[in-house]
Amino acid sequence: MLYFIMATIIERNKKDGTPSFLVQITLKRGGKIAHREAKTFKSRREAQAWGKWREAELDAPGALEKSDDPTLADAIRKYEGDAAHLGRTKSQVLRSLRDTKLAQMRCSTIRAEHVVDLARELAKERSPATVASYMTFLAGVFAVARPAWGYPLDERAMSDALVVAKKFKFVGRSNERERRPTLDEMNRLMAFFAARKADSIPMERLAAFALYSARREGEIVRLRWADFDGDRILVRDAKDPRGAAGNHIWTELTPEAQLILETTPRTDDELIFPFKGDTINFSWRNACNMLGIDDLHFHDLRHEAVSRLFEMGRTIPQVASVSAHRSWQNLKRYAHLRQSGDKWSDWKWLKIVTAKEPA
Repeated sequence: MLYFIMATIIERNKKDGTPSFLVQITLKRGGKIAHREAKTFKSRREAQAWGKWREAELDAPGALEKSDDPTLADAIRKYEGDAAHLGRTKSQVLRSLRDTKLAQMRCSTIRAEHVVDLARELAKERSPATVASYMTFLAGVFAVARPAWGYPLDERAMSDALVVAKKFKFVGRSNERERRPTLDEMNRLMAFFAARKADSIPMERLAAFALYSARREGEIVRLRWADFDGDRILVRDAKDPRGAAGNHIWTELTPEAQLILETTPRTDDELIFPFKGDTINFSWRNACNMLGIDDLHFHDLRHEAVSRLFEMGRTIPQVASVSAHRSWQNLKRYAHLRQSGDKWSDWKWLKIVTAKEPA
C-alpha cells in the first residue's frame, strides 16, 4: 500500500516574544493518517534538520510498526510537544530523563523493575526529594501514553515501582526549611533595592507583596490585572503535585497585599508584574550576597507570610484561603506556632511602597 510522509514547520511566538518552531510529521497510508507526531525547536535550522531526519527514518522498512511501540525517550518527546505548559524545572528533568538507559527501551518492554533501577541510579547522586520529583514527572508520561497516543506503556509498572522506591528510601520528602527573615534583614534589603536606579525591577514592591501575600515568585509574575478582584485574586497555574497547568485558584488577599496591588502603577501589559521569576531570584541573591545575608531565599518570604498569619491567630482554613494549600496536612508543620501578634505591623517599608499614588 502506498504511503506519504510530510514534515511541516509552523513558526510561533512565545509569551516573551521569542520565536519557536513546531515540526509536525504526518504519515498517510492509503489516503488515511497512519501516524502523526510533533516536536518544538528554538531555531528553524534545528526544526528543518529534525524534520528531514524523521522523514528518512519513517521511510525505512518497518519504521511505522516501530512507531506504534516507540522508545520511552520518544514518548517523553511526545509529551513535551503536546503539554500545554511545562515549567522550567519540569522541562529540565524531562530532558535529563530522555538520556537515561531506561529511556532507550521500547515502551512495551518496560516493567516495574526497570523503573526501580532508574530510581536506584538517580538516588546515588540525588536526594530522595529530588528523585521523587523525577519519578513524579515521569509518572505523568506513563499516565497519558496509552490513552492519548496508543503507546504500550504500562502505568501500573510505574505505580508498582513507586511503591518499591518509597520502601527502599530512594524517594522521599524534602527537609522543610525553617529560615525566616528578620526585621533587620528585610530593612537592609529594602534599602538596598530602593537605592537602585529607577528603571530597575521594583524588588522592594515585589518583596513586600511576597511577604504579605504568600505567593511564590513564579505565581507573582503570572498575576493579571483582569484577575484582581478587590480582596481576592486568581492565581493561574498554581503549583500542585498533579501538575500546575490549568490549576487556577482564587485566593484571598491580605489587606496589605491588596493595598500593594492597588498602588501598583498600571501599564499596557496585562500582567501586574511583567517580569521573569529568574530575574527576581537573581536580584534577590545578588542583594543578599552584597549585604552578607546568609541562606535567605526569596521563597522564604512565603514561609514567613504563612507563619505570620498563624502568629496572628488565623486558623488553618483561613491561612489556606490565602496560601492556596490544597491539603491542610501541609500546614500542620506550623502547628507549633502560637498567637504572638504581628511583627510586621507598622512596618515602615509597607508605607513607603504604597505611598505612590495609584495610576
